[in-house]
Amino acid sequence: MPTHIVHVALQTPSHSGVGDLLSYASERPLSPGTLVRVPLGTREVLGVVWDADEAPGELPDGATLRPIAGVLEGVAPLDAPWRRLVGFAARYYQRALGEVALAALPPQLRDLRPEQLARRLRRPAKGAGDTSRTIENIALSAEQESARARISSEKGPFLLFGSTGSGKTEVYLRCVQEMLEADPTAQALVMVPEINLTPQLEERFAGRFAPRFGPGAVVSLHSGMTNPQRLASWLAAHGGSARIVLGTRMAVFASLPGLRLIVVDEEHDPSYKQQEGARYSARDLAIWRGREQGAKVILGSATPSLESWHASRPPTAEDPEGGRYVRLHMPSRIGAGALARVRRVDMNQQPRRTVFSAPLLQAITERVARGEQSMILLNRRGYAPVLHCVDCGWKSDCPHCSAHQVFHKTDRTLRCHHCGYTVRVPFHCPTCGSPDIHPMGKGTEQLEEQLGTLLREVLRPDRTPARIARIDADTTKAKGALEAQLAQVHSGEVDVLVGTQMIAKGHDFRRITLVAAVQPDGALFSSDFRAAERLFALLMQAAGRAGRDAAYMAAQAVHGTQPEMWVQSFHPQHAVFEALRKHDYEAFAAQQLKEREEAAMPPFSYQALVRADARTQEVAQGFLTAATAAAHAAQLPGLPDGTVILFPPVPLTIQRVANVERAQMLMESSSRATLQRFLAAWQPILQATRSQPEHKALIRWLVDVDPLAI
Repeated sequence: MPTHIVHVALQTPSHSGVGDLLSYASERPLSPGTLVRVPLGTREVLGVVWDADEAPGELPDGATLRPIAGVLEGVAPLDAPWRRLVGFAARYYQRALGEVALAALPPQLRDLRPEQLARRLRRPAKGAGDTSRTIENIALSAEQESARARISSEKGPFLLFGSTGSGKTEVYLRCVQEMLEADPTAQALVMVPEINLTPQLEERFAGRFAPRFGPGAVVSLHSGMTNPQRLASWLAAHGGSARIVLGTRMAVFASLPGLRLIVVDEEHDPSYKQQEGARYSARDLAIWRGREQGAKVILGSATPSLESWHASRPPTAEDPEGGRYVRLHMPSRIGAGALARVRRVDMNQQPRRTVFSAPLLQAITERVARGEQSMILLNRRGYAPVLHCVDCGWKSDCPHCSAHQVFHKTDRTLRCHHCGYTVRVPFHCPTCGSPDIHPMGKGTEQLEEQLGTLLREVLRPDRTPARIARIDADTTKAKGALEAQLAQVHSGEVDVLVGTQMIAKGHDFRRITLVAAVQPDGALFSSDFRAAERLFALLMQAAGRAGRDAAYMAAQAVHGTQPEMWVQSFHPQHAVFEALRKHDYEAFAAQQLKEREEAAMPPFSYQALVRADARTQEVAQGFLTAATAAAHAAQLPGLPDGTVILFPPVPLTIQRVANVERAQMLMESSSRATLQRFLAAWQPILQATRSQPEHKALIRWLVDVDPLAI
């Protein structure tokens, strides 16, 4: 029987030296994209048959190939557009082909033998959300209709710049509906930045589309699902029975043969950038995939990333071509609801150590008395960031990290939020024995406790005490906890909601009329050039939670209620807060882009980081220094003419985590293509440097292209 050679992508890291593809023997020819199980060493693993034109060179004389162990029959081969997406992502983000390909597949596929998969395929897929309540189309405003019409008639990609509450989701729904009704094989991908935003999206999409296209038409894909659930959703999308896939960043790699539309909601959110393994940007890959697969792409945000804003700039006399995105503007709130009035409190004028200023506390009290809800934002969980000793100055430092252990009062623990190391709170100072140890700084736990004290005599309209709740990573660990807590807020069982940024994004709270940021100043003077952009986006998103229900606000108008956003700051005249006061994203973006252009920072340049982890900082930086010297010696692309700049290695801001020292080195270029050529040529040099005896103490290294945190 003739033997056919097949080339298979396997999950091997780029620095393993194994290569992108391994060759195996097959009794019959297999199409590229076929899922197979193959031997690798002593194990049997999942692989994807790849295109022959990307195969390694000819086999050495006398070499024999191991046969594949089995084919996963019943699953159609992954198509060429999917393989091109994976290939591009692997090249651009400097990872191994198989590493990206296999990470994009459901984990359970790696463990199922062909006969187990055959049984699994006989089970029907379950759809997402509750389909018992049909959600009908809502009449579009003039702005929404204009955006929908342009998306329908133009090629894109589109940046849908709509203020909070302007109805961007309804535009997404209409565009998806139009696409699916026009083509019975069309599929849509809708992405959100975080898992906690998927349930309400599932409800809206399932209510709109399950009655039209069947209960299995809408599926979800995110890491919060069980492995069987993820496999079922993936198979439904891959087979075409799922018409709509809702998901987080991982969903950008979903196999969607009929893909015609991609929506990236809250496109500015940093959560779209993967921070482990292949450090891809799902937003950027969505743009590439849309162009490659002929699908329209909609990026939506009230505070677009400056990269997307710059890419959607309109043509001018100085810049006749403009950006490559089409900018669509929806400035008005649905129902003519007013945007929150921004009120700033100068904390320099408040008594020392004040957490809630008197005017803010009075405003919260008035809202509780009227039955309205308030939301307090502090992006720091726990009770206090650190404990300290008054007598000797001891602080609750983590023994394994360059960071403090956070004081959690509810369970009396000190917990490191970087490595997870946890100890009981000591009764005395571990250094001098003094009992005088106190918390420093504020966390959400402490805000919840203080509000409970300050509002203990404040009564609701039904004469019951004010009810305070907290939503952060600590209160939502249990499965279903977040959904239950959000349901309490929506039903009016909570008067004041305290939380981190997870409550500021995307949630459609109908009764909140006041939002307050109590300690936002930390981001104003960060060394990260994106800190101001992130703070402005967070505060604008938070302000958008107030006064979203025009009918409710109209009913409360008899009390003089207006939606308000309170900002307590020691720098109330800062440009970030000035722009926030005017709800003027465009002015803020123009000022930020001007500064970045003058400093030659993204989006006017392109960056990558190489990070090295070792037991000592000397070893980590020594590896980066040696690799830099080797790059210059080899005169890699961009170095001789200075179009690629390599900065010296430095420690990370938090340089030690879990007893591992971390160093990084930044590289920058005005040309994305030049930087990519340099990185591709540098990969083998980095691997060769790693193998030298003097760097054997290095634990790992990685490349981060287009980093978001420097």
